[in-house]
Amino acid sequence: MLVIQSANTSTTKPALSASLILLLATGAGLSVASLYYSQPMLGVLGADIHASDRMIGLVPTLTQLGYALGIMLLAPLGDRYDRRNIILVKAALLALALLFSGLAPNVTWLLATSLVIGLTATMAQDIIPAAATMAPEAHRGKIVGTVMTGLLLGILLSRVISGFGAEQFGWRAVYVVAAVSVALVVVAIWRGLPRFHPTTQLGYGALLGSMLDLWRRHGKLRQAAYAQGLLAVGFSAFWSTLAVMLHAAPFHLGSAAAGAFGLAGAAGALAAPLAGRLADKRGPELVTRLGAGLAAVSFAVMWLAPLLPPHAQIVLFIISAIGFDFGVQATLVAHQTVVFGIDPASRSRLNALLFTGMFVGMASGAALGSLILAQWGWAGVVTMATVSSLAALAVRMLGKKNA
Repeated sequence: MLVIQSANTSTTKPALSASLILLLATGAGLSVASLYYSQPMLGVLGADIHASDRMIGLVPTLTQLGYALGIMLLAPLGDRYDRRNIILVKAALLALALLFSGLAPNVTWLLATSLVIGLTATMAQDIIPAAATMAPEAHRGKIVGTVMTGLLLGILLSRVISGFGAEQFGWRAVYVVAAVSVALVVVAIWRGLPRFHPTTQLGYGALLGSMLDLWRRHGKLRQAAYAQGLLAVGFSAFWSTLAVMLHAAPFHLGSAAAGAFGLAGAAGALAAPLAGRLADKRGPELVTRLGAGLAAVSFAVMWLAPLLPPHAQIVLFIISAIGFDFGVQATLVAHQTVVFGIDPASRSRLNALLFTGMFVGMASGAALGSLILAQWGWAGVVTMATVSSLAALAVRMLGKKNA
């Protein structure tokens, strides 16, 4: 079994094979997809287990809450223990939680398993630092970008897959198939992933406390978290209000049309490996600025929608979704390249802090998007998304002065 040494040792890292990179990307994608399988199935699911709309609405809420708690409380353990073991344990528990969700006899059972799904789906946040640790420095951006492509495709395609699967085979089948797929990843990781030596001997309390110190000491980390969080505000506002906007006049489209927009977002996921390569060659600072600028422009062009007929507006929204998703994902990969280069011994904690900033932005964007849509309509949502993206660009433009 290969062993990845800590940053303080001189042992040469083993070469990352294409098959191992694919395994990491697949594991990241399948784990994070588990967060979103339930969303298109809530109507069918609630009727089947006789749950009220209010109770069934807690399923995705508890899943996201579990993920947030897992990022803060579990992801930092990757610096303290062998990441391979952490990934294996989380993956095994995730497979069981998905299976038990598929067997849920009532909503209480489903709510409990949903929380566990969120906690254990954070294995994605152990896989990414693992990839960064194994990657040669000259190709770290490219490799992290490739793994992030798997993660992003998991996010963007999970709703499409679960919606289709639930309609054809039932919601329980979706959970069972998801459980089997994660179980297969457990076997592959057990056979193919090398071991990692811990990079710190801090106790759990001190480990969590050290995150505050990392936040205070590293300006580059704060700027990355602020900028990515601001981009996430616009990103989340768009996706959380899209279905409502498409359902209203002049479109009158159903949830299937909104779900299909996920395919447009999936095209944007191609930004991850391209951004990683560019970050390796030209530096991540340039990529963060290009990405934030592209997101701002893509949101801004949607102001032209009222001037176009309905079918042309849909085309514009699709093009804009590809553009801003490309920009947001490119910036995220570049930010990870920046953060992983700050302190190799603290990569799990640094990654947790970056994604906490992004998660806060996502939650804020969803809440603000709904309020602004109700008060000022779709133009208000587009304006907020554009302004938040320009604010992210401003943070990056000031980066060298304040880092």
